[in-house]
Amino acid sequence: MTQITVYSDYVCPFCLLAGRVVSDAIGERDIPIRWQAFELRPDPVPTLKPEDPYLPAIWSKSVYPLAERLGVPVKLPSLSPQPRTAKAFELLALAQDKGLDHPYSMRVLRAFFQEDRDIGDPEILVELAADAGLDPVEARQALEHGTYAERHKEALRHAREDMAITSVPTIVVGERVFRGTPPIDELKAAIDRLTSEAAADSRPHPNNTGE
Repeated sequence: MTQITVYSDYVCPFCLLAGRVVSDAIGERDIPIRWQAFELRPDPVPTLKPEDPYLPAIWSKSVYPLAERLGVPVKLPSLSPQPRTAKAFELLALAQDKGLDHPYSMRVLRAFFQEDRDIGDPEILVELAADAGLDPVEARQALEHGTYAERHKEALRHAREDMAITSVPTIVVGERVFRGTPPIDELKAAIDRLTSEAAADSRPHPNNTGE
């Protein structure tokens, strides 16, 4: 199946911006966007603090200019230290099972970077999951019982070891891998090539008699 895969962490503003670029590049085509987890700072690695020099500097230099070019409103979240995202990614696994990983991921990213909400808070995550179309009762139970904790660990292993992911967003379109938020023209070209190859593969082979 033709699809685009986005490896992300929900505390990376470029993942929100990449979501916009991917959606714009797809346009009206029916191509699923699959989101996969990659924690930049898994426990016990300390998470970043907005009052330290690094975040304001990178936002001023790179995040805000790109967001302005794309027309995406963002602001540096005030929560300090930044939340861990393991619980949010456990619900991503639930969203994947329901075919809702794209709306769920974009809802979590918007909540953090546009609404300054704590995406490490389980109650807020349940609310965001419901906004994306998930059953809030099922989402709450999944978090309480750790239903998807092992699956999340396997997703992290897959990203690190199988895919050699080192930064987010990493966007996979067929055999093309984009690291960072790609130029929309390059992404469109990769998607065009992928859909053309998929269409060619689906056509009957000239030597296929159908018998």
